[in-house]
Amino acid sequence: MTDRAWKRTERRTAAILGGVRVPVSGRQRGDAPDIRHAWLSPEVKHRAKLPNWLDDSLAQARAAARDGQLPIVVLHEAGRRHDDNLVLVRLGDFREWFGPEVSDDE
Repeated sequence: MTDRAWKRTERRTAAILGGVRVPVSGRQRGDAPDIRHAWLSPEVKHRAKLPNWLDDSLAQARAAARDGQLPIVVLHEAGRRHDDNLVLVRLGDFREWFGPEVSDDE
């Protein structure tokens, strides 16, 4: 069987976060995250191309961040509650903020 790009992405992300990839076989949607981890529930999405405005937004947040600040982008959809906003952060920034390896303590 071919090792699909999305599987490689999930495995690499699991290694970066200090977790273990959960195989898709036998899993229902919402049953388990893509990566088993003690305090994170990662859902990994692999796409050929992400919207440019996401990169632009993150670049703007990174440029404006001062020492001790984590650059994030908050995404709000009109008509939704603000508690349902999404927070976007670069994985490299996430790792830098939370440590070189985000351990799952297992």
